[in-house]
Amino acid sequence: MQIDPRLALIDPPVAIHKPASQTLPVVLTSPHSGRDYPAQFQAASRLDALALRKSEDSFVEEIFLAASRLGAPLLRARFPRAYCDVNREPYELDPTMFDDDLPAHANTSSVRVAGGLGTIARVVAGGEDIYRAKLPYAEAERRIRHYYRPYHAALAELVDTTLAQFGQCILIDCHSMPSIALPVAGRRVGDRPDIVLGDRFGTSCHRDLTDRVETELSALGYRVGRNAPYAGGFTTAHYGRPTTGLHALQIEINRALYMDEARFTRRPELHRISQDMAEMVRRIMSGLSLG
Repeated sequence: MQIDPRLALIDPPVAIHKPASQTLPVVLTSPHSGRDYPAQFQAASRLDALALRKSEDSFVEEIFLAASRLGAPLLRARFPRAYCDVNREPYELDPTMFDDDLPAHANTSSVRVAGGLGTIARVVAGGEDIYRAKLPYAEAERRIRHYYRPYHAALAELVDTTLAQFGQCILIDCHSMPSIALPVAGRRVGDRPDIVLGDRFGTSCHRDLTDRVETELSALGYRVGRNAPYAGGFTTAHYGRPTTGLHALQIEINRALYMDEARFTRRPELHRISQDMAEMVRRIMSGLSLG
């Protein structure tokens, strides 16, 4: 497969929604809600436009915008997860996808790579292969350079600025989960969670923070689970350092609550959920002490 080096880039690759003044030690991220699909990516895929969107956390950045307006920056990727997944190590790559050798530093044996969902995904959620033919490794390097690295550079800057201003930072990594992924083992259909919190089993943030978020979301009427089936990905593992004041918590919202999953359209409930997420952030920051 030949890749045109003059490909138009998604520029800028990220968007940052900043309040007039940051008044909360919170950074919000939406790494998987990007909806700018490059034309050549679509042409190289064996899937139609809707099928390509199966890995997308549609409209998550809209859900958390109200929370951002309380005084916290929101970083979102503009490019889609199926194109470049920033919630992975920079070089989690499947060698079967490429027509030349990968560099020695590539992680080719992670569980995520085995599932086809590495930094450059082989499949969309649901397991359908994305590409008609193999890619040159140079294409992976191009996406990592132009999309992955700018996203994490922006995130690191927001985190460092927040730590410098407040002495602590609560990083909330915002996602959505397909309803088909639930219920998890041992749950009846009627008991499936609306929201799953992932704190890497207590290692990426102070347990008091996870407890407080669960309490407030439950009070708002949501069924809340922890760490199953989603315990957090690269972002929570890489950035979460609770002993230094940096707490990373992943939030997964059941898509059936706010969108038509087949047609990728918003439902009216999206507005209410957005207001609830803002209320959750307001409540957890009222008197929260993480020691």
